[in-house]
Amino acid sequence: MKNGCLPIPQTLNLTNKTLVQRAMQAIADCQTGQLNEVLANSYVDGAIWRGSHPLNQLEGTDSIAETAWLPLKHSLPDMERRDEIIVGGRYRDRHGEEHDMVACLGHYCGTFKRDWLDIPATGQPLYVRYGEVHTVKNGKITQSSCLWDVLDVIRQAGFWPLAPSWGQEGRWMGPITCDGLVLTEQDIEEGLGSIAQALAMHKTLSDYKDHNMKGREGLINMAQKDHWHQKMMWYGPSGIGTTRGLPGFVDFHQLPFRLFWPGRRGGQSIINEESQSGIKSDSGHYIQIGDGPYSVTGGWPSVIAQNQGGGLFGSGATGRPTQMRVIDFYLHHEGKIRENWVPIDVIHILLQLDIDVMQRVRDQFGRNRLGLRV
Repeated sequence: MKNGCLPIPQTLNLTNKTLVQRAMQAIADCQTGQLNEVLANSYVDGAIWRGSHPLNQLEGTDSIAETAWLPLKHSLPDMERRDEIIVGGRYRDRHGEEHDMVACLGHYCGTFKRDWLDIPATGQPLYVRYGEVHTVKNGKITQSSCLWDVLDVIRQAGFWPLAPSWGQEGRWMGPITCDGLVLTEQDIEEGLGSIAQALAMHKTLSDYKDHNMKGREGLINMAQKDHWHQKMMWYGPSGIGTTRGLPGFVDFHQLPFRLFWPGRRGGQSIINEESQSGIKSDSGHYIQIGDGPYSVTGGWPSVIAQNQGGGLFGSGATGRPTQMRVIDFYLHHEGKIRENWVPIDVIHILLQLDIDVMQRVRDQFGRNRLGLRV
């Protein structure tokens, strides 16, 4: 039985999206003393919550409250949630099991009043960028995969622990069509066409042979160009940054990334295969959905690669295997992929390359608190 995106009754899809929107809004809005009750109303017992490093995987609402939400809500006492995209769909995984999913993208916003994850508070507005995928069953969330851009919070706090980003750092824009909250019934065939286009573009990336040494022009002229809009925007995570147009995408993300990890492999092609590094990989997508003009893919990890080059993030070649937690949100507009928002757990990637960003933060700000100058 082939895995992938499946049609879903639109009334059920809309119910799931509304449920998740209300649940996540309630978590953001509630007082800290109400948090455990709100989580218990929204999640099943033993629910799994997967987050960016250093939060990682949590189990059960008590652990989710204590480790993920309470510290963030204490740091942002006036926190609010601002969704830019809410879409849903049904996915059949590699084991043949079907999952109803809701994917959200946006920012948590508030005044940074107390330290978070050892990042010192600034007293200024803070935007915590998120990409989230929630699995829903019988009216409750069973699993959440939440890529919060911790590195971007460090940037906003005034400390940059890496080499300069190739792309442009800063807040992401919402969809140019201003219709990212897909809370009406959609044409099922349009959604299936959206995810089909995203996966066709993925195939051009996986088919491309980095070791043929065709460089910049090879990437610009290969088959991916048939799928990207002339005015495409690619919104990358902090540490990579935002790019515009296919040449900008190649120059400021794709080429340096592929030189750093040539021959990287992703999607379903490497399940249960021996990776380049000699380790077993369970890499692949846990979500592939299309909803009207939007589609979403993601993996935990979705890509495995062996670092063979240098020059990215200020790192040299390490020869280390690297797994990447990624979610891709796509807007399909005027027959092409117009915009692509890409939460990636960059800090987790760097940790695998012996770059401990959180330790650098503790070192930097710990000295500042002691009044020392280095």
